[in-house]
Amino acid sequence: MRRPQEKLLPAETEGAAPSKTRRKAQMHALQDLGERLVRLSPSRLALLALPERLVEAIAQAQRITAHEARRRQLQFIGRLMRELDSGPIEARLAEWANAPNAEKARLHAVEQWRSRLLSEVDALERLCAEVPDADRTRFAALIERTHAERTRGQPPHAYRELFRALNTLLASSEPKES
Repeated sequence: MRRPQEKLLPAETEGAAPSKTRRKAQMHALQDLGERLVRLSPSRLALLALPERLVEAIAQAQRITAHEARRRQLQFIGRLMRELDSGPIEARLAEWANAPNAEKARLHAVEQWRSRLLSEVDALERLCAEVPDADRTRFAALIERTHAERTRGQPPHAYRELFRALNTLLASSEPKES
């Protein structure tokens, strides 16, 4: 299966050696990937389980400040990466890039559930149906305390506690990725 950036040029056919333009584009893509690796923290780099020689080249590139020397080091990293399958590395980088968006979406869902629980009568029933681990009595008490706080004009302690409880519940009910 070809990636979108690997479109065939008119003169290329399957099985034929890639053109010079194609090889150069692939080298630039690997160099760009190497540049993204250089921007990673050491802890993230360790999670990628890269060959030792590549890790050393990345660490050296992170220390280089001179423009031309850094460019040459990135080219060297790109050359080292030709020996690797870059697909898993790109997939892991994409996963890390999307993690903040997933966290925002989850927190948004928690906020929506809190609003629903406080405004809709049957929202607690739907929450318990959707998430069987939900402690019905605890959430009912939190909802009641939140309404009481609002009517008395008190600080929103129960309101915040309801958010934390929902956050914990929804985070624990998400399917875990390995």
